[in-house]
Amino acid sequence: MDELCSDQMNNWLTSAAALLTPRRIRAHALILAICLWGVCLADYAKPGLFDRGGNIKFQDFLQFPISAQLIAQGRAIDLYSDQVLAQAVHTISGSTRVELRYFYGPQVALPFSTLERFSFLTQAEIWVALSLLIYFACGYFVFSSCTTLAGKTQLVALCAIAYPPLFHFFVRGQLSVVALFFITAAYLALPVRREWLSGIALGFLIFKPQFLVAIPFILLFAQAWRMFAGLVISAIAQLTFTYLYFGREVMRAYFAMLLHSAGQPRSTELVFSATQMHSFYSFWELLIRWRPASNILYLLSSIAVIALATSIWKSSSPLAIRFSAMLLAAVLVNPHIYIYDLLALAPMFLLLSDWSIKNAHHPETPILHVLLYLAFLLPLFGPLARWTHLQLSVPVFGALVWTLFRISTRDQTLVSVEDDSARRAECKMLSPIEGQN
Repeated sequence: MDELCSDQMNNWLTSAAALLTPRRIRAHALILAICLWGVCLADYAKPGLFDRGGNIKFQDFLQFPISAQLIAQGRAIDLYSDQVLAQAVHTISGSTRVELRYFYGPQVALPFSTLERFSFLTQAEIWVALSLLIYFACGYFVFSSCTTLAGKTQLVALCAIAYPPLFHFFVRGQLSVVALFFITAAYLALPVRREWLSGIALGFLIFKPQFLVAIPFILLFAQAWRMFAGLVISAIAQLTFTYLYFGREVMRAYFAMLLHSAGQPRSTELVFSATQMHSFYSFWELLIRWRPASNILYLLSSIAVIALATSIWKSSSPLAIRFSAMLLAAVLVNPHIYIYDLLALAPMFLLLSDWSIKNAHHPETPILHVLLYLAFLLPLFGPLARWTHLQLSVPVFGALVWTLFRISTRDQTLVSVEDDSARRAECKMLSPIEGQN
């Protein structure tokens, strides 16, 4: 009975994967890009600070020029004062509808002081333009390492434009591209055997510490000592610089805010926070309304996915499989990750697509095609979880980790069999020689 169900599932997945032809994917990506960016163009075409819906354009970006101005005025301690931020927002926009909080380390606002002479809207436009350049540059460098995708440049570019987190990152003016930059740098350092440099790049993610909940554990348990040491040194160096530059009181206020938001991730968004997040924390919080039970399930599922990612990282699987598993684990364990932060998964789509084309006859390739398609699309429908209480993107991310684990296990078995066969062949060759001696 189990074998029959398994065969039926495999047949269904193979049929579904067969439907995902390059032509269909191109058509879907084109429709998605037109819908998303058409709405953005119509909404933001209105001159001035406000869009057609009466919202401030690039609203989340407000916190950075405000914070940079506070630092320039010697008022860094006010970075974590909701009242001071509210007054500054009102000064810029004249609106009291926007409630904003600063959830970053004080060092994050420093680079934006170079834009202080411009208006808020000009600063935001400069930032999103620069961010788009970084996004496509990161995509280009990862794409360049994917040999089997070389003939699909137009399709890859179209999918990059249609990627839903890019749209959300753009309209909100977020910092997600910075995380993508360091993740891309970490990946590019590995093929040239610069593990310590890869770890240093990952350590810079401390500016969004929730990204570093899973990664250090994976590297530690996998005994990837060079990457782990680079990560720790990089993170400590950044925190030390920030402490020396801003002083004890500012850092104390930052860590107090950090601990509060870690204990209550919903406090970072005022309305429907869980429906906008895509991790185990939000998944269990939506599904099970009793907080103690959802916290326990979050902890257990996080341990499970870290264990799977550790096993994959220790395996002999290609870097594309291992690095993608680590990225997925970092997202699933992250307690505070919104759709715009899923920009960090962009390299995964390139790496796994390249691997699946290269290994078209692998038994896990059909399910990998289907899961990648769903992982690309489902975050866009996250708000539906307000009524369904089920964030569909999260099980798909989890299924991807499990599929990568199955691939790594199969690869490990094949390597063991090949090694065993080689040893036996070597023994047969040596036996006559030993007999003569």
